[in-house]
Amino acid sequence: MKNTILIFIAITLFGCKKTTTTPTNSISQESIFNLTSKWKTQDNKTIEIKDLRGKVTVMVMIYTSCKAACPRLVADMRDIESKMPKDKLTDLNFVLVSIDPEVDTPERLKTFAKDNLMDAPHWTFLQGTKTTVQEFANVLAVKYKQIAPLDFSHSNIISIFNKEGELIHQQEGLGVNNKETIEKIIETINK
Repeated sequence: MKNTILIFIAITLFGCKKTTTTPTNSISQESIFNLTSKWKTQDNKTIEIKDLRGKVTVMVMIYTSCKAACPRLVADMRDIESKMPKDKLTDLNFVLVSIDPEVDTPERLKTFAKDNLMDAPHWTFLQGTKTTVQEFANVLAVKYKQIAPLDFSHSNIISIFNKEGELIHQQEGLGVNNKETIEKIIETINK
């Protein structure tokens, strides 16, 4: 009887022991990969943000019919790409998220990508829904507002995320000196 009680106590104690190790595939609380929304790419493929995991991500929110800030943001993204070591481009995601999901269909995003020489494999364009775009803009601290049927007022922010989706840097403004952004990207790729 005494042995049975000892075995029961041992099983109870060791069976309820909490493990303090965390799985290697866990996502930190600060990661954008916690978002579960679905997005369409320019190739009409459905993805989640966590599908970008494993590469440093350079991200901006734009809309394709923009005539003011977005062309400059696109040029800024291409400038960042041009300053990356060519052998590091496979370690990068360049992502453009549309704030106008009704107009910016996957087909339109694909045409926009080709027209702007952004159709290499490291470029991804995303179309969400109004709700997913608002949620994502809030996470990135990007403010936008529709001011006419095809016109939006919006923040001009390029965000850099590490391989685990944690925000490490934001570049704000148009045509700004991107030296610090480039250094942060290269430093993060090399970690």
